[in-house]
Amino acid sequence: MAENCCVHGEDVMILACSGGCNVGQLSNQAAIELNQEGVGKMSCLAGIGGQLHGFVQSARDVPRMVVIDGCSVGCSRATLELAHVPVKTYVVVTDLGIEKNKDFALKMEEIRRVKEAVRGALAL
Repeated sequence: MAENCCVHGEDVMILACSGGCNVGQLSNQAAIELNQEGVGKMSCLAGIGGQLHGFVQSARDVPRMVVIDGCSVGCSRATLELAHVPVKTYVVVTDLGIEKNKDFALKMEEIRRVKEAVRGALAL
């Protein structure tokens, strides 16, 4: 079943935080939109964290990856490190001048800013 969710042969894997704050949700929403726009294919960070072989192996094998963390706590990065998956391209939302809070009313401008940062990190 994991094989249906994993990225096989795609150019860019997108992995995002989806934590319980605005920047976690901004990470997730930006990843969804980048997936829809064809920048890459979103994959399941929870599957990697759960040490599910298909997810972990796909993350190890993908040629290009971008990891979007909401804040400097770095849960996404830590999840990959525990699974021995190298982080290839990394964006932290709070590094973009977006303050972490509990306001889940996401702002389109902030989503756009995250997406631009990801595109820039991937040099697209």
